[in-house]
Amino acid sequence: MSKRVAINHKSEYQYDRPVFLSPHIFRLKPAPHCRTIIESYSLTILPDTHYINWQQDPFGNYQTRVVFTAPTEVLTAKVNLVANMIEFNPFDFFIEDCAEYYPFNYNPQLRKELTLYLEITECGQLLTKWLKGVDRSRQNIIDFLVNLNRRIREDISHIVRMEPGIQSCENTLHIQSGSCRDSSWLFVQILRHLGLAARFVSGYLIQLIPDETTSNDVGGPTEDFTDLHAWCEVYVPGAGWIGLDSTSGLFAGEGHIPLACVSDPVSAAAVTGYTDPCETTFTYTNTIKRL
Repeated sequence: MSKRVAINHKSEYQYDRPVFLSPHIFRLKPAPHCRTIIESYSLTILPDTHYINWQQDPFGNYQTRVVFTAPTEVLTAKVNLVANMIEFNPFDFFIEDCAEYYPFNYNPQLRKELTLYLEITECGQLLTKWLKGVDRSRQNIIDFLVNLNRRIREDISHIVRMEPGIQSCENTLHIQSGSCRDSSWLFVQILRHLGLAARFVSGYLIQLIPDETTSNDVGGPTEDFTDLHAWCEVYVPGAGWIGLDSTSGLFAGEGHIPLACVSDPVSAAAVTGYTDPCETTFTYTNTIKRL
């Protein structure tokens, strides 16, 4: 089944006086490996006193470098895209014989290529305790990932957190809650501790209400919805990168549109750049419309 939708995303920074802006990087274009078909895309940056260079970062993600040539009191980024959401089975992939069961080892060449995605940066007491509860006996790799994803979903309550940055794994485990980016980073570190290459993903999440409801439709969206979201991907030989959403406990599907897939979430920020010292008011909207 196919559903076409239009996303309109607007972010705006209002400054209390005219300021000069450093070159800014915007990461708001769907990544090349996005499985959902993007039929059209546009990015509008205001003020128009600028010039743009489209680039790809070391991970292959699209990024837009914008150089501003005059001071401004407002910075606006508008994204308009049309996505053709064709349902697909998130479990429809091939797995190499060597990786069919956990635990497994990457071959030396592949492990070298995945070095950044195996880097462990957090080793706190709560994380160590959580990892001790993981069943590491020989088991089907998909069952292992499903159970791991479900456990994080059960242990970490999802909250909307507007503060910038990402919580440490220790803090997330201590308060047992976090935003999607917090639980995703926790999941990345857990997977790496377990010997699996993992990366952090930022992107759009689209959730549509079903055309027909049944008594089994419990806990789903009550209206069509989209917003910026975060999840993680794990590398399994044969299947490649598999998306795991710890806020829902499900595998990523056609509603997950990646914008940036990186080894460190610092490199996935939707916008990076600097201004002169000033007071800033930030607003954003994210709307969806069926076509």
